[in-house]
Amino acid sequence: MNRRIFLGTMATMTAALAAAGRAAAAGTHQLERIGVQLYTVRDAMKADVAKTLARVAQIGYNDVEFAGYFDHTPSQIRALLDQNHLQAPSAHVEYTALGNVWPKQLDAAHTIGHKLLVCPWIPEDVRNSPDGWQRAADLFNQAGEASQKAGIQFAYHNHNFEFKPASIGLPYDFLLRHTDASAVKFEADLFWMILAGGDPIAYMEKYPTRFAAFHVKDLLKGYAKKEVEPGDLAEAHIKGVMLEVGSGGIDFAKILEVARQQGVKYYFVEHDHPTSAFDSIARSYRYLHDLRF
Repeated sequence: MNRRIFLGTMATMTAALAAAGRAAAAGTHQLERIGVQLYTVRDAMKADVAKTLARVAQIGYNDVEFAGYFDHTPSQIRALLDQNHLQAPSAHVEYTALGNVWPKQLDAAHTIGHKLLVCPWIPEDVRNSPDGWQRAADLFNQAGEASQKAGIQFAYHNHNFEFKPASIGLPYDFLLRHTDASAVKFEADLFWMILAGGDPIAYMEKYPTRFAAFHVKDLLKGYAKKEVEPGDLAEAHIKGVMLEVGSGGIDFAKILEVARQQGVKYYFVEHDHPTSAFDSIARSYRYLHDLRF
């Protein structure tokens, strides 16, 4: 073999090894099902639930997570899901629904096909009361126990206020410690958690059985640890702090690989204030569909 052929062969082998290394680094796993939180397209849902679900299915989504049923009965919602070959494994249910009307909510969940019911918010007056976080934890345990008996999992969805230090420590950690590990799971909103300086991988490693789902949306690279209330972030939204998945600085591949190892089943794309709702969820879907980890 002359020198030119030898060098050419070595270059080819080096390129092949580099490509193999990149493939290995990228991983071979992908999300089997991709969901969307319908709050992202809430204006379209208000106008026409049937057309909205059809458009969501056309983009390629398998799952949807409801944030209200917009005057449709559980049976009507189930029919629209079946018509569009969609599943709704999860729904957000307000804090005020966790009391006397909870049995009715569980019945609706069975009809629609929900496996997970998520409280998305703890009211400010509860959070600011002297024993508010303990009251919330107690209520979550009650709702979680009733849900378990009905064959449905209960969970709590975070924003960023749970990561602001309080007399009890970090409220998010308080809720994790003071709720039943089997009855109460957590839906980690990656944007809000990382915005507040939380580390989703560290939380998964410390509490490996507690996470049932994720809200998947991106954060402007380098923008974190902002002690602001979600409702006060309108200006930041305009500036592009909350972004479509894959457009910011969150390492989704690394997070999703740990979540996969822990058996997390549900992943819902969300953008609270998209410029164009359907364009937003389409961009996020394409990124997640192509992502390997």
